[in-house]
Amino acid sequence: MEASALGPARRGRRRTRAAGSLLSRAAILLFISAFLVRVPSSVGHLVRLPRGFRLTKDSVKIVGSTHFPVKVYVMLHQKSPHVLCVTQRLRNAELIDPSFQWHGPKGKIVSVENRTAQITSTGSLVFQNFEESMSGIYTCFLEYKPTVEEIVKRLQLKYAIYAYREPHYYYQFTARYHAAPCNSIYNISFEKKLIQILSKLLLDLSCEISLLKSECHHVKMQRAGLQNELFFTFSVSSLDTEKGPKPCTDHNCEPSKRLFKVGMKNWASSRHLHCAVPLEAKNLIERFFNQQVEILGRRAEQLPEIYYIEGTLQMVWINRCFPGYGMNVQQHPKCPECCVICSPGSYNPRDGIHCLQCNSSLVYGAKTCL
Repeated sequence: MEASALGPARRGRRRTRAAGSLLSRAAILLFISAFLVRVPSSVGHLVRLPRGFRLTKDSVKIVGSTHFPVKVYVMLHQKSPHVLCVTQRLRNAELIDPSFQWHGPKGKIVSVENRTAQITSTGSLVFQNFEESMSGIYTCFLEYKPTVEEIVKRLQLKYAIYAYREPHYYYQFTARYHAAPCNSIYNISFEKKLIQILSKLLLDLSCEISLLKSECHHVKMQRAGLQNELFFTFSVSSLDTEKGPKPCTDHNCEPSKRLFKVGMKNWASSRHLHCAVPLEAKNLIERFFNQQVEILGRRAEQLPEIYYIEGTLQMVWINRCFPGYGMNVQQHPKCPECCVICSPGSYNPRDGIHCLQCNSSLVYGAKTCL
């Protein structure tokens, strides 16, 4: 998480005389600010692959090793890369009368007729719509002759195939307002109006605002006595966060096209999109609060009872994984910022970022430890 303060604090000390106009003046100020913040009519969507994932042309086809299981990461509900039943040395070699047989988790044979896990004519394993339950150890048994005269050679190649999801990430903001007395109904009404305006501001970005906490406190100021302040904490996240990625059925879901046409419009419609351009949402909110300061600075009359205190807006970027998934740089160095399904012996009950140890857990993606 990375926090950033947005300027030095400056507190106004003037108050309006008419208590009856407290809410109306504050609401007018908010509406003016929201009007001045222009929301672009069309916002580009950022299709983001995991930042730590090493993407090369060789990522589309994965070869095995006779020394250790090769780790493969497949996004949930998406098509996998081709998992080859050869080593790097044999990939471009001539194989006489090769035969391939794939065994999935628990030793179950992967048949050619399988609809979700297909075996190509050259022995490659391809998943069409990868599910959590497909995660596990896959073994390919390869038999071949190097030449017609030589005897048959046999290889056993293992792959650890994991489902993964991109993190559920959101911005958390805090801001402070000079307030009416803490027991005043004007504070409650102002809180509702503020969240409504921020929600409308980000609606075109497929983002939603959630008020996490609102508290009123008495704050003692140097040389200014006590004053009332509202402490707001709210989050900005995607409207589709809880739905997760959708199955990829378009022809552009081929791994090679997904990897090398990132950001292309024809693929963006085929996969889950986060809150469109999170940086754009952050900038709009910062501008909204900064313009409140600018409007207050141009006022010739006294300040309203409720107004934003300059420099108190702070932002924190928060990453979270869905239950049953977690991040682990040591275990998954090639996908350090992916939320990878929890392996047997671990679980994640909530939206944390790590899988926790659980010796009694025997499945992938465990959400409880029994």
